[in-house]
Amino acid sequence: MTTPITNHSPVGLRIEGAVALVTGANRGLGRRFAQHLLDRGAARVYATARRPETVDLAGVTSLRLDVTDEEEVRSAAAAAGDVTLLVNNAGVTHFTDLVTADLAAVRAEMETNFWGTLSVVRAFAPVLASNGGGAILNVLSAQSWHAAPGNNGYHVGKAAQWALTNGVRLELAEQGTLVTGLHLGAVDTDFSASYSGPKGDPDVPVRAGLDGIEAGTAEVLSDDWSAHVKKSLAADPTHLYDAIRAGVI
Repeated sequence: MTTPITNHSPVGLRIEGAVALVTGANRGLGRRFAQHLLDRGAARVYATARRPETVDLAGVTSLRLDVTDEEEVRSAAAAAGDVTLLVNNAGVTHFTDLVTADLAAVRAEMETNFWGTLSVVRAFAPVLASNGGGAILNVLSAQSWHAAPGNNGYHVGKAAQWALTNGVRLELAEQGTLVTGLHLGAVDTDFSASYSGPKGDPDVPVRAGLDGIEAGTAEVLSDDWSAHVKKSLAADPTHLYDAIRAGVI
C-alpha cells in the first residue's frame, strides 16, 4: 500500500523566538550555527557535543550527545522537549577509500553521518510534532553528489544522508515539519584543516541554511561548487570526474 503524499509543503520557521538544538556544536560549523541562532533571536539554543564541557559559547544550554549512542539520543530528546528547530550538523570523515581502507573506518563514517542523523531525527520528530511541526536542517555536502579520491567513505555517508533527508521530508510533511538540506563545499574550519584546496567562509553556508529555514526552502546550495555539482548530475559524469581527477575541485 502506497502512503499518500500531501500536496502542500510545510512553511518556513522564523528563527527569532525558536528553540533550536545543534549537534556537534562545540566547534566548526556547529559552533557558528549556535552563535548565529543566538544572534538572530532564538529563544533558546541547545548546543550538544560528545563532551559538553568543550562547549564554550555564552548563552547556550550545553547537552551531552553522541549521535551514535541511542541512550544519549533519547536523553537529549527528553531534556530538550521544547525544540522547534533541529540542526543536524554532527559529522565525521576518516579520509577513507572504499576498496583499500580499513572497513571499520568506513563503517564509522556511516555510523555518524547516516545512522546518527537518522537516530536523532527519529527521536526529535515527536518533539517537533508536539511543538507545532517546526523544522529540521540537515548539514550535507557537495560530496553528497560526487566521489573524491581519499574521501569516498565520507561521500557514501553524505549521499546516504541526502537520501535520508529526502525521505524524512516526505514522511514528516503531514505533521508540518519542514526538512531542509544544506549543501556546501569546503569551508575554513578545523574539519577541513587537512584540505589544501580553496575554502570558503563558514559563515556563508550557516547564514544560507538559516535563511532557507525561514523561507521554507527544501534544499539550499550555498556556494557555486555545490550548484555546479548538482547541475552536473544531469550530464555525462565523465566530465565531472575528469575535472576531479585533474584537481579542479
